[in-house]
Amino acid sequence: MPCTKAFDRLRRDRALRAAVVTGAGERFFCAGWDLKAAAGGEAVDADHGPGGFAGLTELFELDKPVIAAVNGLALGGGFELARAADLIVADAHAEFALPEVKLGLIADCAGVLRLPRRLPRAGATELLLTGRRLGAVEAAGRGPVNEVAERPDTALERALALAHIMRATNLTVHIASLTRDAGRESAGIEERAQIVRTEAQVAGAREAEVKLETALAFHHAVRDDQERLAHGLGRLRDLSRGGGHAHCIEIARFMAGQPPAMNATARWIDGGQALRGRRNTLVQHRRATV
Repeated sequence: MPCTKAFDRLRRDRALRAAVVTGAGERFFCAGWDLKAAAGGEAVDADHGPGGFAGLTELFELDKPVIAAVNGLALGGGFELARAADLIVADAHAEFALPEVKLGLIADCAGVLRLPRRLPRAGATELLLTGRRLGAVEAAGRGPVNEVAERPDTALERALALAHIMRATNLTVHIASLTRDAGRESAGIEERAQIVRTEAQVAGAREAEVKLETALAFHHAVRDDQERLAHGLGRLRDLSRGGGHAHCIEIARFMAGQPPAMNATARWIDGGQALRGRRNTLVQHRRATV
């Protein structure tokens, strides 16, 4: 079950930020349940794993975005697989249907639950009770599809572009988790930070890099690692060249217990004693709890 393993890895691997699922052929995105195999005696749930059909339809705890690049027919479980994704980008020739009703079956991979949430009730009922096919353009107009690729056979290209954008914006979530785990030796902070740093650099997300280094300043302060703290301050200075992030340097200096820089704004100089007291309280409290 390649898809099942892939989605399980997406769930567990911190280095992965988003996923794109697409069909391997030219005609089908996914045809759903293999009826020929079923006729030969294969169990109904043979293509189900821990995450449901194709490893995704019941992977409800997944907190990373999945984009379906629908490049052909998405029928039955294939439509349900696409609908389990967060976004659907479709080629113009793609079609969607839940034909189970014509076979005396029901769309039991959460299709009967998800479709009414994505379409008006009347439209969802029509598709569930008739099994008719829905073209990509109509699907985009009625709700299930987010976007129809502008050029033929470019749904995958467009989906990958969207995943790239999501990878960058999703960095802030991981930076927040680093701040949450700051000071914990077993949390793998340095390894996780390097993954986020690399992703931010690839995506050109300087704001994320600044937030990362500011979070690491807190971590190094809790660990009382002055050498790494000084190195982090140096990185923040480099990132702040050209303006826009100078206040982050002062936050890092504050976390390091250092006095404000000579050119710091008044809000950081005024009440310096109170700020140092707050810093000591924060760091000492975290040290006591890690």
